[in-house]
Amino acid sequence: MNELRSGDPAMVREARIAGLCYFLVIGGGVFAALFVREALFVPGDAAATARSIAGNESLWRWGIAVHGVYLFFGAAFGVILYRLFRPVHPTIALLALIFAVVPVAIEALLLTALYVPLAMSGEGTSLDALDEGQRQALGYLAVRVFLTGWGFSLLLFSGFCTLMGVLILRSRLIPRVIGALMLAAGISYFLNSLAGILSPPFQEALLPGILLPPFIGETALALWLAIKGVNVRIR
Repeated sequence: MNELRSGDPAMVREARIAGLCYFLVIGGGVFAALFVREALFVPGDAAATARSIAGNESLWRWGIAVHGVYLFFGAAFGVILYRLFRPVHPTIALLALIFAVVPVAIEALLLTALYVPLAMSGEGTSLDALDEGQRQALGYLAVRVFLTGWGFSLLLFSGFCTLMGVLILRSRLIPRVIGALMLAAGISYFLNSLAGILSPPFQEALLPGILLPPFIGETALALWLAIKGVNVRIR
């Protein structure tokens, strides 16, 4: 098993890079989800959603672009954290890596759905066979497909948060309180995504409080990594 030495400059540098990547993911996620999709998508109203997106096309495109870019950083911090925690428990670290990168792949594929509302209003005469209401409904459905798929990706990502919490608790690389916060983040993501599948009204009742533990836990981990890195010995 590899040995991680206290004060190892390469180890600390990698941890800080992972923390910065995590911050970019958190910031990009907040922007794309809250300031773009949440602001422009009108639940239950295809026409209003179409008008909102058409009237703020540049913002919608920025939301897609930012989401696409932060996925690169999401894959990067998953790989770096795997390298850092592999000496703690190789199998758990590998599973955490899988639960980090598979959602990245899912979301990358789903992003194409967010382009559909733009295509419905910008393809000229090629969509003349569809009336305006049908185009609006297709655009709305595409966004709903993205949101549903994003819920599935967060269900998988809950595994990453949970396993990362376990790895932190098993090691002394990072304060154990952060491990506990990551466990809470994983449980919250899991319950939120499961509620979205089984009972969307119940999920609506849980929001936004159910997502507070993930925000606290992930932000705490990103802060610690970016500022302190890791600085203990593991054999």
